[in-house]
Amino acid sequence: MDFGLYIIITKPSLSYTEIAQICVRTGIRYLQLREKELSDRELINAAIEIKKITDGTQTKLVINDRADIALIVGADLLHLGQDDLSVEQARKIVGDMPIGLSTHSIEQAKEAIAKNPEYIGFGPIFPTTTKKNPDPTVGTILLKEVLSFSKIAVVAIGGIFPENIEQVLNTGAKNICLVRHLMCDKDLEKKIIELQKQINNN
Repeated sequence: MDFGLYIIITKPSLSYTEIAQICVRTGIRYLQLREKELSDRELINAAIEIKKITDGTQTKLVINDRADIALIVGADLLHLGQDDLSVEQARKIVGDMPIGLSTHSIEQAKEAIAKNPEYIGFGPIFPTTTKKNPDPTVGTILLKEVLSFSKIAVVAIGGIFPENIEQVLNTGAKNICLVRHLMCDKDLEKKIIELQKQINNN
């Protein structure tokens, strides 16, 4: 249930190869490829580049949204948002590949958990500009509520930075995703190690 940092690749400062190598070295469990502006061919090539490094390690490659590309590249997981294919539809493409689900409310979290996914993402906890049309913020009170009833891993996501991560950790959250903080800087490995210590010491 508790695996610490969840890494999402979106407009990174480093190459896909470098990010994958760092994630493997630091023991990251899930590495999601979420590059909305790449062509299908570019997305497939990026996924293959990452998979070459993560194969046989503890780091699992997650493909965002695209069940077809997840199948083509042999991803470890597929991640679906509220506007993507349903789990049932995606299963027709990826078979029994594990699936993670995004949720943005208590109701969505309960519905997602009932489908028994690998994990759920819950957020945005704080305001975020990572997405063009972000969902309304859920805050830490609702996060704590989801953590209280979820029988699967919950990943807190959205607007999380070092200056507010303690508020998230104080809810009991153990799985956290910081997108902009990690993708906008070339000192990724140092940042990951610092955050892992902070999460583990809480």
